[in-house]
Amino acid sequence: MRYIIYGAGAVGGVVGARLHQAGSDVVLICRGDHLRAVRERGLLLRAPDGDHRLAIPAVGHPGDLRFQPDDIVILTMKGHQTAAALDDLEAAGGWDLPVICCQNGVANEPLAARRFARVYGMVVLLPATFLTPGEVIGFGTPVSGVLDCGLYPGGVDDLIVRVAADLSRARFVCRPVPDVMRLKYAKLLSNLENGVNAAIGEPADDPARRAFVQRLRDEARAVYAAAGIAYAGEEEFRERVRGHYTMGEVPGAPRGGSSTWQSLARGHQRLEVDYLNGEIVMLGRIAGVPTPCNAAVRRLAQELALAGAPPGSRTLADLEALAARYAAEAQPAQA
Repeated sequence: MRYIIYGAGAVGGVVGARLHQAGSDVVLICRGDHLRAVRERGLLLRAPDGDHRLAIPAVGHPGDLRFQPDDIVILTMKGHQTAAALDDLEAAGGWDLPVICCQNGVANEPLAARRFARVYGMVVLLPATFLTPGEVIGFGTPVSGVLDCGLYPGGVDDLIVRVAADLSRARFVCRPVPDVMRLKYAKLLSNLENGVNAAIGEPADDPARRAFVQRLRDEARAVYAAAGIAYAGEEEFRERVRGHYTMGEVPGAPRGGSSTWQSLARGHQRLEVDYLNGEIVMLGRIAGVPTPCNAAVRRLAQELALAGAPPGSRTLADLEALAARYAAEAQPAQA
């Protein structure tokens, strides 16, 4: 099998590097300065077990590949980039490619399932940073992360069992599971904080900030309940997924912020918040559940991106004020 890592930034870079180290056939799809650096010097993986410069083939577009019958595509781009990526993938490789959504959020799998016959979900717990072209940093130890996976919308098959075995040999915990979307909806609860991390300067242990993040998750749980969405509870998720790795030290490489923080730091004008907090806002509208805190995070983070502002440019007070405004607007008119 050949693994095509489509969107080889932080997560994709670490996944591709570890698969390559374990002997799998890997090709990366990336772009710009990152692509040029990987082609000229190889991909540099920095991790608690050392620095590894790896000569992994890389291209800039699916159309640059000659597709093979045993190819497997692992999507690792941000959710707001998925639709355009799928356009290019289908045009270049046809509709029968197996596509694995190794991405945050829960919207990527249905997007892919509209086009491709074999779609798989993959929960992503993989602490990684990508800020420098040609270099990715993975902090997980003794394994690089957890990548449990399964068929979308549910079940397992022989192919995903083989993929899980390859990733398990490549320093990941990766198990084929029949309920991968339950895990991904649980992971979405933690990713609701990503936009907060990007937008405001308050430290993560600030009590007021923690209380606001709890309100984000409470809104999401209310939406899940109203919409009948199944998800793994906090204790189950911790037992099944979170307890398999710790954050290791990589000399000279501070962890930085969330993936959304990293996108803002790199000057991206669109962020993944539409498919994190925005997912909860959309589901809340359908279910009739107000989601003012999530709406505020989505808007404020995206405003910063469009303005080219750096991470931490706004305050918790800004978020609170916008959330209060949305909450007031959601109140039914008095007779």
